[in-house]
Amino acid sequence: MVNLLFTVSTALGGRVAILEGMVVHPDYRGSGAGSKLLQAAIDFAKSAGCRRITLLTDKTNEAAQRFYKRHGFGLSEMIPMRLLLEH
Repeated sequence: MVNLLFTVSTALGGRVAILEGMVVHPDYRGSGAGSKLLQAAIDFAKSAGCRRITLLTDKTNEAAQRFYKRHGFGLSEMIPMRLLLEH
């Protein structure tokens, strides 16, 4: 499963995507399924006119970081900040 969110970047002056979530069932990890899924998401974002895809991974999830780096993603100079909203 992959989830892309679309917004507009004022810095780039155009549409961008946020890869909000990507999950591959454990039985299919290492089979190339994740690479195919990610490439489909990249192709979809390109076809939608996006100029960038941004994603977050947990600092401790080194396997995910290696995976995304293999697919051309790199570290950003941006610092993630959050406000958790209590209900």
